Amino acid sequence: MFTQPIGVAIAGLGFGEKVHLPALESNPDLKAVALWHPRRERLDLACTLSGLNGYDSWDALVADPDVDAVIIATPPAPRFDLALQALHAGKHLLLEKPIALHVDQAMELQRLALQQRLSVAVDYEYRAVPLFMQAERLLRAGAIGTPWLVKLDWLMSSRADAGRGWNWYSDRSAGGGVIGALGTHAFDILAWLIGPVGSVQALNKVSIGKRPGLDGRMVSVDAEDVSLIQTTLQWEGSSVCSVPAQITLASVARNGRGCWFEVYGSEGSLILGSENQKDYVHGFTLWHAASGESLRHIQPDTDLAFSTTWSDGRVAPVARVQSWWAQSIYSGKPMVPGLMEGIASRLCCDAAATN
Repeated sequence: MFTQPIGVAIAGLGFGEKVHLPALESNPDLKAVALWHPRRERLDLACTLSGLNGYDSWDALVADPDVDAVIIATPPAPRFDLALQALHAGKHLLLEKPIALHVDQAMELQRLALQQRLSVAVDYEYRAVPLFMQAERLLRAGAIGTPWLVKLDWLMSSRADAGRGWNWYSDRSAGGGVIGALGTHAFDILAWLIGPVGSVQALNKVSIGKRPGLDGRMVSVDAEDVSLIQTTLQWEGSSVCSVPAQITLASVARNGRGCWFEVYGSEGSLILGSENQKDYVHGFTLWHAASGESLRHIQPDTDLAFSTTWSDGRVAPVARVQSWWAQSIYSGKPMVPGLMEGIASRLCCDAAATN
């Protein structure tokens, strides 16, 4: 049992440094104690700015007795091996998505975490955004009755510029592509708000087939940047039914309209969306209409509001997920969202990517 804040190391200095580190600073039950990065010069810069210890050796990091838990926010490819070593060393984990490149890897992490009795969180931060939580409350309360149709459009322009350089996102074998980037969130959102995802059919496309490499030469891209997905969701409200669902994902949608979730049901409609592509948490608006009425804006209940917000809207929901993780570590109760949710999403992503 911990008698002081849980010592947390962060692996990965992109999202980890920009979002997880300030989120940790707001959590009294958690304390950042170390950073890890394979490149020493990048690590030294981050340690100078943060005042934290730095490791470029993973073995040394997981052997540090001050490190009780690790946040792994690296690119997807190394996540499984890093997580496996950390679990063997008895460290609790918070994983970015996708949690592994394939579902068999995710299942191996789950088996080891259960064996070691360790808490593993997955950063599905949309579950911690107030308006998403409000939408979940409304759906469970029967605000739209039985869902008849679900649509989720996620149309981003982040990679619409063909001059943007080739990196791991362009490489399917390294976990790149819009299914891993957005689909992992989309499948989790749908499973959480409506119900388990059924069989998946997808039409995938690589729209920009070559991108400039570091040396200026063009390198082939094999990771999809557009995916059109059809599936069903198992609704288990007042009546049990299979709900048709359509998912449209794109990272090359010039002037794309952002993220929009729509549910049309027997007693009304619910729409949740944001056009903000620079900050994908700030900017969401929720509308509801009962049957025969016009759509009206819905504000989140006061108990769902963030106590603190940041200029980067991603920090507040990540801090909330971190706090749920801390509670799971202290109590020994299963973490939600955790590996079960990560495996469910990974299964759907694998199915979509192989179509």
